[in-house]
Amino acid sequence: MVEWTRSEGLVPYPEAVAWMESRAAAIARGEADEAIWLLEHPPLYTAGTSAKPADLTDPDRFPVYDSKRGGQYTYHGPGQRVAYVLLDVAARGHDVRRFVQQMEDWVIATLAEFNLTGEKRDGRVGVWITRPDKPALPDGSPREDKIAALGVRLTKWVSYHGLSINVEPDLSHFTGIVPCGISDHGVTSLVDLGLPVTMDDVDVALEKTFADIFGSQSVPRRDAAPR
Repeated sequence: MVEWTRSEGLVPYPEAVAWMESRAAAIARGEADEAIWLLEHPPLYTAGTSAKPADLTDPDRFPVYDSKRGGQYTYHGPGQRVAYVLLDVAARGHDVRRFVQQMEDWVIATLAEFNLTGEKRDGRVGVWITRPDKPALPDGSPREDKIAALGVRLTKWVSYHGLSINVEPDLSHFTGIVPCGISDHGVTSLVDLGLPVTMDDVDVALEKTFADIFGSQSVPRRDAAPR
């Protein structure tokens, strides 16, 4: 069983990390259920294990946190749905690459609930939207904007950290970093694409599509701080 929790308000990043590390350890010991935690953070930047200092272009803009997740710099803030994913990857085949692909598939299935086509790209973790409405790149290839970022870490084969989907964040906040080290493409959100989608709508879609990707049963969601 997977326990779902949604927190109202903005959750401080250090508080979220402390809870994830504790819960992941408990899952690994067999003392707690797997968990999905849906939340929003105040504006901040996080540096993954592959982050390059030059990609933090405005270091004084928001708090910057070193993160144990994979990947480079990313932004979190209001209007962005963060889903922290604590699952037993060992029980799901000991296949980290497949797990990351499943995370991307989950986002793509969620976006499809709003008739939006999300896509994967080799060498670029995350989910992308092709933008034929914007000028092509200098090499003639279409512009693509990132709508969801992924970054996970495993401890004793239990995942933590997870994904973020841009629902209606302030997209100018991304200009303080080179998101995920990629400068040739931009970022977008559901509302930026003209979709009148709320955070509640995204949460419903995430829960609806989860079992199709991960094959897990879920307990009813609690709108409270996670245990």
